Amino acid sequence: MKKIAAITMARNDEFFLNRWVAYYGPLLGEENLYIYMDGLDQKAPAHAGRANVTLVEKQGIKVVDAENRRLSFLSDRAAELLKRYDLVIGTDSDECLIVDPNTGMNLPQYLSSLDIRTSVSGLGLDVGQHLTHEQPLDKSRAILPQRGYALLNTRFTKASVIAKPVRWGRGFHRIRGHNFHIDKNLYLLHLGNTDYDALLAKYQHPDIIARGEQKHFKRARMRVVHDITEKQAVMNERIFKIARFIQTWFRPIYAWNKPGMLGLRIVVKLPERFRQLA
Repeated sequence: MKKIAAITMARNDEFFLNRWVAYYGPLLGEENLYIYMDGLDQKAPAHAGRANVTLVEKQGIKVVDAENRRLSFLSDRAAELLKRYDLVIGTDSDECLIVDPNTGMNLPQYLSSLDIRTSVSGLGLDVGQHLTHEQPLDKSRAILPQRGYALLNTRFTKASVIAKPVRWGRGFHRIRGHNFHIDKNLYLLHLGNTDYDALLAKYQHPDIIARGEQKHFKRARMRVVHDITEKQAVMNERIFKIARFIQTWFRPIYAWNKPGMLGLRIVVKLPERFRQLA
């Protein structure tokens, strides 16, 4: 088995940080999780357990500058970790990298079976609330059993797993100087849009306003819920194979476009076997 670490950075996001630890901790060991809190005014999540939590100076105010600094910082930390680990998983705190249960393997077993030279990616699924069919999120329960739909979103097919030092671009969306390798059994689930009421509250948060991020937040986050609610969902899993093909062969186009301009935005029904994983 390969030795694997997971790394993230967050600010004012305790709910998803606790979920992040609860997901990756049993798989990798909590001691192999590295959480960086963006700001000395932050505190460790309540359920961090044995995860390594470090408070750092706030990485910036305006969204582009903050994201550039954040991913530069995390790229440096990942490079340090790769001196002691075989692989590093880098995700936002509201993202879970899963392996298809049909493989019969859990995430570390499956990643250990792969020959990863630089990086590997999971197909991006932006899970959201269907306002007609689904109730507001019960935060005392697991998320995925409450949510059955996702947006097949190119922006969440990210370079999540690295085997050597690289420079991540903003939001882990790309790595500089390397193409993506999208594995047929890996999926990156973005869970940040699973509760519309929480999105509305976050839209008015002082941090979002100070960063000038409200317009982007409304376009890239709240629109997901509306798409899931209003569009007909594709039920056939063959769409995943098609999406991998398109994103592999036309990756430069999709990697550089702004959300909503060109990327795939197809609503899909989540396979039932996925809904017990995170």
